[in-house]
Amino acid sequence: MEPVVAAAVQATPVFLDREATVEKACDLIAKAAADGAGLVVFPEAFVPTYPDWVWRTTPWADHGWFARLWDQSVEVPGAATARLGEAARGAGAWVAMGVNERDTASSTLYNSLVYLSPAGEVAGVHRKLMPTGGERLVWGMGDGSTLTVLDTVFGRLGGLLCWENYMPLARAAMYAQGVDVYVAPTWDNSDVWVPTLRHIAKEGRMFVIGTNSCIRASDVPADLPGRDDHYGGADDWLSRGNTTIVGPNGEILAGPLVEEEGILLAQLDPALTRAARQQFDPVGHYARPDVFHLDVDVRAKPAVTLDASGEAPS
Repeated sequence: MEPVVAAAVQATPVFLDREATVEKACDLIAKAAADGAGLVVFPEAFVPTYPDWVWRTTPWADHGWFARLWDQSVEVPGAATARLGEAARGAGAWVAMGVNERDTASSTLYNSLVYLSPAGEVAGVHRKLMPTGGERLVWGMGDGSTLTVLDTVFGRLGGLLCWENYMPLARAAMYAQGVDVYVAPTWDNSDVWVPTLRHIAKEGRMFVIGTNSCIRASDVPADLPGRDDHYGGADDWLSRGNTTIVGPNGEILAGPLVEEEGILLAQLDPALTRAARQQFDPVGHYARPDVFHLDVDVRAKPAVTLDASGEAPS
């Protein structure tokens, strides 16, 4: 395994504009690569934006907003991931990108984390297991088949989205796959979030990259129905950011970055995760499988299975 320079991107998406946001992301990937980054991590639901309005509208009063989000969401694979893949290939870097994913077989959206390899390919996808609160009016629930961990030259890469990181069993499922570099894109910009990242890093003895958007009410388009009712103060921060990179003993390596766009850089040496686990390995020598045991179902769970074989389902 080799060290890698990681880039944690804090940026403002072009609100509900997929193509413009993707192009902005491609520019940021190139910029990070010019600074030596071999891994570039973006915020939760960056393309085409996090649906912040779910916290500001009453249920079912946001049909127009949802319709635009659905129209501007991302098919995986599709044109948007192909364009992002070109940028990843040009940069020679891994990219972890938060998107609103549109299921090609239904009208359901998912909060997804798409991994693009340095070859420009979609190497893996994680769908958020449990949308939080009002998010459940926008996103469906992922299943265990997307608890994705990938082998890279700098160790094993994986992660969870936003408040999934408060699910101890989900974290344990990731630790059990030997994650060295753990990405945690989020919309949570509270003062509690950075301590959360530090706890996860020390618990898993791994590097943690927490990314968030920074976006103001003035970034919300004026033509959205009810826009002024929900986003009156043009300078009100919808998300202040708090992007941070943390080391495997819980030490802050870069950030937090607050109320501005920018790219944080840090060198991550996977050998340090192995050294840190000598003292504490949550799924190894510090586990007690004789007392505690976790079963994780990683099978895909489609709503409908079409079987032309004539055989009875098992």
